Amino acid sequence: MLRIMKKIIALLVLLLVFCACKAEKKMTPFSSVSDDDTIVLIETSSGDIKVKLYSDTPKHRDNFIKNIKEHMYDGIIFHRVVKNFMIQAGDPSAKDLPQGAPAGGGDVNWTVPAEIIYPKYFHKYGALAAARENDDVNPNKESSGCQFYIVTGTKWTEAKLMSKEKELNDVRQKEYFNKLVKESKDEVAKLRKNKDTVKLLELQDSLERKSEEMLKENPALKITPEQVKIYSAIGGMPHLDNNYTVFGEVVEGMDIVEAISKVRTDRRNRPVDDITINKITIVQ
Repeated sequence: MLRIMKKIIALLVLLLVFCACKAEKKMTPFSSVSDDDTIVLIETSSGDIKVKLYSDTPKHRDNFIKNIKEHMYDGIIFHRVVKNFMIQAGDPSAKDLPQGAPAGGGDVNWTVPAEIIYPKYFHKYGALAAARENDDVNPNKESSGCQFYIVTGTKWTEAKLMSKEKELNDVRQKEYFNKLVKESKDEVAKLRKNKDTVKLLELQDSLERKSEEMLKENPALKITPEQVKIYSAIGGMPHLDNNYTVFGEVVEGMDIVEAISKVRTDRRNRPVDDITINKITIVQ
């Protein structure tokens, strides 16, 4: 009898350990939480997502907290979901919209100054970032005062990362060169009128050197060893780096983010069956 009781007790202990392990929330890889961090809980119709807001992007942190306290996000939907890319929400008008109606065009009457801290913060798997208007109407890369997205992305090899770095930097250098040419248009016009090919080539070489110097000072992308490690291990979206403000990251609940990212969507990337943010609360 004593032997049987010992076996029962051992089984009960194992069961308790198993249940405790099962109940323990899994942290997002390469993520940590300290006592000084601001933690918010996004309660959705698909499950809970816990997010850390960075203290060194204070304008975005404070704006997000303000919106939470004003219950701006209560009842809105994830209006844009793209598999292996990201899930996006924050449109204050995206409440109780009929199925199939376009969503995502709503905004508030303010923007948040860019706080792009790159390469410290980048678009790794689980990154929380602010949506914004395109560069042509928003050259200062100011963020929407309400819309945000969470990154899922894909895994990248080091070779692909280096290729993407070169591609984006080539594009930026060309933009710098074209800007310099535009600034020198009078000189270019004069040399062309005089058919001074030698001087035109010299000017071209000079502008190319200047564009190279400008790129060194402000590259579009500069992949670090840490980024290589993280992008290859868990993935992300490096092509958005240094262009949008990353102001936080998911610390728990990436399984919920993943599940949302894989739902069926319409041609506008709105989920066919709405996924709602019930509420967001500050928990730390």
